[in-house]
Amino acid sequence: MDVNRRQLLNASAAGLTAGAIAMTTDAARAAPPVSALGRDVTQYGVRPNSPDDQTRALQRAIDDAARAQVPLALPPGTYRSGPLRLSTGTQLVGVRGATILKFSGGASLLASDGADHIGLSGLVLDGSDIKLPNRRGLVHCTAGKDLRISECDITRSGFAGIWLEDIAGAISGNSFTDIATTPVVSLDAQGLVVAQNTILRTRVNGIEILRSAIGDDGTLVIDNRIEDIKAGPGGSGQFGNAINAYRAGNVIVRGNRIKNCDYSAVRGNSASNIQISGNSVSDVREVALYSEFAFEAAVIANNTVDGAAVGVSVCNFNEGGRIAVVQGNILRNLRPKRPIGTAPDDDAGVGIYIEADASVTGNVIENAPSFGIVAGWGKYLRDVTVTGNVVRNAFVGIGVSVMPGAGTAAISGNLISGAPRGAVVGLDHARPVTPDLTADGAQKYAQVALSGNVVR
Repeated sequence: MDVNRRQLLNASAAGLTAGAIAMTTDAARAAPPVSALGRDVTQYGVRPNSPDDQTRALQRAIDDAARAQVPLALPPGTYRSGPLRLSTGTQLVGVRGATILKFSGGASLLASDGADHIGLSGLVLDGSDIKLPNRRGLVHCTAGKDLRISECDITRSGFAGIWLEDIAGAISGNSFTDIATTPVVSLDAQGLVVAQNTILRTRVNGIEILRSAIGDDGTLVIDNRIEDIKAGPGGSGQFGNAINAYRAGNVIVRGNRIKNCDYSAVRGNSASNIQISGNSVSDVREVALYSEFAFEAAVIANNTVDGAAVGVSVCNFNEGGRIAVVQGNILRNLRPKRPIGTAPDDDAGVGIYIEADASVTGNVIENAPSFGIVAGWGKYLRDVTVTGNVVRNAFVGIGVSVMPGAGTAAISGNLISGAPRGAVVGLDHARPVTPDLTADGAQKYAQVALSGNVVR
């Protein structure tokens, strides 16, 4: 029988179609289907809103999706679970505010060790107020690259919210509420961004960027909203800070909104090359913006502070703290006292405090019960310029150490208005010991250069 070309093509197409259908049917039996977001967790026997623990089925689904290198989609609902391990390539995707992983106990809810390219998004991670071991987070990740945690709600953790060690990646767009200690802790970061998160009501600190030894870190802490940070364990400044960088060099803290902290808004301790810029700070009860102890180089610029015991402090020349630019800040409504727990002789009611190898320029300070600006502490003063600042309504406009051994300060071109004790006054530590040095006939000090200041 003759077979024409059209009949042959039709027969071939029919055979291919039948084969494709058979292959598709076999594949469907072999693996769960892929949704628009990835594999559907319910195909593994996971049941949202079940009162039963879902740990085993969830772990099977996570492992299978990671091996296949596809996202795992979690539909809306509550999933009760104990500890879950995240391996390289794990991508968990939920529906924001509606997909809830509710912790039932263990060291952490989600943990990884040595895993790369992990992504968590759109999840509510509820720690159920179950106490975690020390130095653990509800999410706990160590030694990994390209970690991405975004648009998650992390709440009621019994220790930290997210605890990272030796991690590179980004923590962005998340909300943290009612965390027992610190919402975000990073130790020895390898290239981390902490951005656009909302942190409310914590008992230790807001964000901690730490290193096990002084060295380069380079974490970016940018555009976060941090409010209501308590110093639950007490102490004299270790706790109650919105952002704390310890031993971490080259950290950038920029554009954050910080409100109502028991201690500092930003505290850099032994953190060289720190940049603190463009932050909006209100209602903090110790030093708002702090660079202290063994650091070299700090830039504190273009911030606003409304309500703090001290606006800016760059100190501890005795510990090697040196080199700073303090520029373009607005600091006002300073408090006359620091919190209970700090040393009783710690100063308060001060706009800016500076010690060594530093420039203070273009700042505006208003309503400082003690000093607008202080340069030096006893003999700890070296190579400081104070130029082009506006100081209004301060008991003393600018105080400068005139103690034996103190180094050079140049104070010029400042406008000082409403300083009843004097526009520029020599200090013995925090105690004024001279009349106004800008007055006619005032005693001159060789290490203090005064010129062009306007006093009203």
